[in-house]
Amino acid sequence: MKHAPKAPIQKTSAEPAEAADSCGDLDMRIDRDGSWFYHGSRITRKEMVCLFASVLQRRADGSYWLVTPFEAGRIEVEDVPFMAVEMFTSSSGRDQVVSFRTNVDECVTLDGDHPLRIVMDPESGEPRPYVLVRNGLEARLTRSVYYELVALGFEEKMENELLYGIWSSGTFFPLGRAGD
Repeated sequence: MKHAPKAPIQKTSAEPAEAADSCGDLDMRIDRDGSWFYHGSRITRKEMVCLFASVLQRRADGSYWLVTPFEAGRIEVEDVPFMAVEMFTSSSGRDQVVSFRTNVDECVTLDGDHPLRIVMDPESGEPRPYVLVRNGLEARLTRSVYYELVALGFEEKMENELLYGIWSSGTFFPLGRAGD
């Protein structure tokens, strides 16, 4: 199965290998559903996952690294590292603000700096929605959160095209063409 194109990577002050001694590849991965594994065993303590997530970075080449002041190690990420598991809204219409909570308890507000992108799965034809959390790290919206988001959308004419989408933080985020 093809993976979604990744979010643009923002340049950080130092790449992980420059910031710390490289440990090379760690036997750690994040699966498509946001579960973390070490040596093939699932990490079940949320506090540990949140700690690892707090030092997760993405390099310009698209690789993912756990970086501390002393060491850096590359990990495998099957799709994106986080899942948006809960949605919050305030206000409505063009004044609406939409925020998400990730599976590692990071909150992100949908805005120009944290955009939404929709990728159509080439095999199923279903949409896969992603929001930029930080520095090239994205969260995929769970199906239930995406349906909740779609329920808040409405039609908007943009550049002579009728789109269905959602407003957040003064920006319109298209979910698709109206009538599709």
